[in-house]
Amino acid sequence: MSELKDVDSSLIETNYEHSISSFEDLPIRQEILRGIYGCGYDVPSSIQQRAILPIIEKHDVIAQAQSGTGKTATFSIATLQRVDPDIKDTQAMIVAPTRELATQIRTVVNSLGTFLGVKVYAAIGGVSPAEDLRAFQEGVQIVVGTPGRLFDNIQRGIIKTKNLKMIVLDEADEMLSRGFAEQILEIFKTLPPTVQMVLLSATMPTEVLNVTKEFMRDPVRILVKQDELTLEGIKQFYIDCELEEYKFDTLVDLYDTINVTQAVIFCNTREKVEELTTKLKEKMFTVSAIHGDLSQQQRALIMQEFRTGSSRILIATDLLARGIDVQQVSLVINYDLPASKENYIHRIGRGGRFGRKGVALNLVATEDVRMLRDIEEFYNTQIQEMPDNISELL
Repeated sequence: MSELKDVDSSLIETNYEHSISSFEDLPIRQEILRGIYGCGYDVPSSIQQRAILPIIEKHDVIAQAQSGTGKTATFSIATLQRVDPDIKDTQAMIVAPTRELATQIRTVVNSLGTFLGVKVYAAIGGVSPAEDLRAFQEGVQIVVGTPGRLFDNIQRGIIKTKNLKMIVLDEADEMLSRGFAEQILEIFKTLPPTVQMVLLSATMPTEVLNVTKEFMRDPVRILVKQDELTLEGIKQFYIDCELEEYKFDTLVDLYDTINVTQAVIFCNTREKVEELTTKLKEKMFTVSAIHGDLSQQQRALIMQEFRTGSSRILIATDLLARGIDVQQVSLVINYDLPASKENYIHRIGRGGRFGRKGVALNLVATEDVRMLRDIEEFYNTQIQEMPDNISELL
């Protein structure tokens, strides 16, 4: 993990001038420092250099940075420092849009806090309320969860918020624009007036800005400039398929000409995911599919199969686009261009994470050309037609 993608300091806009150049510059417990090095981090990424310190100093913070820049470790390190290991009450709450991301965050916090002895719990669907109750009765100091489950547990009295020091909203743009806003606002109403708020967001839509105005106290802002969001190291190409119905044959032809260890293919709907999965299986491809209608157990099993390499192709909706780190993926294929320009960066960020190289291929029918141009303009990038030597780039 030492090759964290760094962002040039000139590309950061902030109203907070302090930064660190080494994790040892942070006013943190030695146990956390051991955990950081134990996880393989050696040099802080740009967002870590700037955002950990103000969170530790109890400022409200809004940090904008894309997936793959070390965001999760940023708020995990700061949260561990803010928590008192000797107090068994719930002191920090981390909110994420999906069960998968919540589970992944818990794993990161647990790993970084290995030597601290802090209890971290994931409150997510698919786990019985009785299990939640048992965990909180025994003592949970950091809870990670999805908005619905967290709010439900607060209403039931399972999660007590009176000693909560901080709340972190990861992927705040996604949550507040996906219909979670009401639940999140209800959660906010249960919090102590002194609670510290930390928002992490890849983009800054109106919904996020409204929250910063209404609920945050003079927040520290650390923003990556919009036109620098495209991850370097990822080569982006398109293939002109002309018609939508030609995309499948194009995909099969592509697999005949290139040798790819593993790839993620994105579609916009569950129906398209299932249709493409069926057609590829008929062609004897080893394929897994993941979307929001599957149970938590099914989703976890599919991700495990893909991570261990027993499945070579993962077909997904945008459920997978944010925050899920699939380390070995070098190729991302957009079978459909995303319905929202903001999700493009999250999809292609599955490849090339932490400074690795990756390739993104976009299958484009004539009706997709306008969206492709909009994406290029939005990210100030150029997406070239796929070259003949594509196999050499993978």
